[in-house]
Amino acid sequence: MPYRIVPKPRIGHHNVISRREFLQAAAASAALSTIGGAGNWSQLAAAQALTQSQLLDFDALGNVTLIHLTDMHAQLMPIYFREPSLNIGVGKAAGRPPHVTGAEFLKLYQIAAGSPQAYALCSEDFTALARAYGKMGGIDRIATIVNSIRGERDTNTLLLDGGDTWQGSYTSHKTSGGDMVEIMNALAPDAMTGHWEFTYGAERVKKTISELPYPFLGGNIFDDEWQEPAFPSTAFFEKGGVKIAVIGQAYPYTPISNPRWMIPEWSFGIREAELQKNVNAARANGAALVVLLSHNGFDIDHKLASRVSGIDVILSGHTHDALPQPVKIGKTLLIASGSNGKFVSRLDLDVDSSGVKAFRYRLIPVFSDVIAADAGMVALVAKQRAPFARDLAHVAGHTESLLYRRGNLNGTFDDLICQALLEQRDAQIALSPGFRWGPSLLPDTPITREAIFNMTAITYPQAYRTDMTGARLKEILEDVADNLFNSDPYYQQGGDMVRVGGLGYRIDPSAPMGRRISAMTLLPNDTPIEASRTYSVAGWASVNEGTEGPPIWDVVEDHLANHKSVTIAPNDAVKLAG
Repeated sequence: MPYRIVPKPRIGHHNVISRREFLQAAAASAALSTIGGAGNWSQLAAAQALTQSQLLDFDALGNVTLIHLTDMHAQLMPIYFREPSLNIGVGKAAGRPPHVTGAEFLKLYQIAAGSPQAYALCSEDFTALARAYGKMGGIDRIATIVNSIRGERDTNTLLLDGGDTWQGSYTSHKTSGGDMVEIMNALAPDAMTGHWEFTYGAERVKKTISELPYPFLGGNIFDDEWQEPAFPSTAFFEKGGVKIAVIGQAYPYTPISNPRWMIPEWSFGIREAELQKNVNAARANGAALVVLLSHNGFDIDHKLASRVSGIDVILSGHTHDALPQPVKIGKTLLIASGSNGKFVSRLDLDVDSSGVKAFRYRLIPVFSDVIAADAGMVALVAKQRAPFARDLAHVAGHTESLLYRRGNLNGTFDDLICQALLEQRDAQIALSPGFRWGPSLLPDTPITREAIFNMTAITYPQAYRTDMTGARLKEILEDVADNLFNSDPYYQQGGDMVRVGGLGYRIDPSAPMGRRISAMTLLPNDTPIEASRTYSVAGWASVNEGTEGPPIWDVVEDHLANHKSVTIAPNDAVKLAG
């Protein structure tokens, strides 16, 4: 029987904020502008236009509720996080979600410009709206949302963690993910999968997983010696009178994107045939609902849904996409729940022995000034942060500009990192990885040590300095571009283009491998890069074992100590064809 989407009464078209509520917010903003400035606009907006009940109100449907969190990157506190202004889709993905941004995104989903939903979901007018609506996320607010749903649907609910949970902050780095493990154990997910978790090394991962009170699933991870699954693929649950199978899919390119030497015993991959076998086994075992808890990335999951039969829901992670509506591929629902703790997904399903009859979905934006903090989680977070309070609060410098990372090409925080590499490592060219994690900083704010670690907290942080020929530089850029813009999603590895300093180039994502990068120049004089000439290059996050150099966070702090305050204009040295 085909799905039946059940409309939700009483809530606006997109199930986030109604038109009436948007007009309330606009009216409040206009009133404030007449009395001389923003002031406490975020609190006023929260009080006048948004309420916790509005954000959490949901007409329950059916007998199963799935709650999805993914890609939190160890962000325990409320943050600002700017969604990408550029998210290029290639091949069949061109122009379809999530590869729609800015005004086109608002138009596609009929979201009012300036509304709370617009602020949460796109980059348009980000700074002004951030000052209007305040920070988002916070695990204590997430706990309130999860507890509210469980209080309503406890015996029907599964909370599923899509991974990239234990890495990405000062405290997670200092505790090797221990802070997040204790926090998540208190939140009590029913299962998780992973990616950056593996960068703590195989021994740490195995020990931690052995102590988790819930399964760590990864049916696509094999033990190289025995050529058999290294992790359980599937967990079964009884909810709402039906049997549910949750199949875990860890990031398939972990040993390529991250250091292979940290996890030498395991091989990864999409393993489509293995997944089909696991789905078939789940059905044979009586599962009426099959859920794929995935860290593949959205485009891989989109293709996978068209090729692997029998999956009802894919909870997608890795590429940090946030979509206010599910994408339906055949009979499979594809859910994208964002990153950094900004959103919680709720999916209600009406399921019987013959399968899914209907669904209702809500991408819940975690407005930190609106959602009340859970007292127990507040205390637990304080416990985790207390030993590091002085370092977290240490002010390294000041920014006059919006600092952000997310986007296919250079972001301003990565430009700051590149500037630090150029100066501190005395190099002509700087390379910084195109990670998609890391909160944003608003203009005219301090740059704390915590903020720097939010952008750099990895276990292989050495800032190297080496010599490269122009030909080698082009090869690196071409390779990264193919990982990002290959027309076949199965050859995409997520992430964004490597960020560059001291270097300009032109990129054509639609061109074939080896021909995407052109017009490479050495800045500031736009001198053409010569293939045979050697250039001094500084970078960090090399996957090669034994890389030497100071940790990148020290490089950035030393740079800020010299400059005190920075102004970073958007990078115009990288030019997009068309």
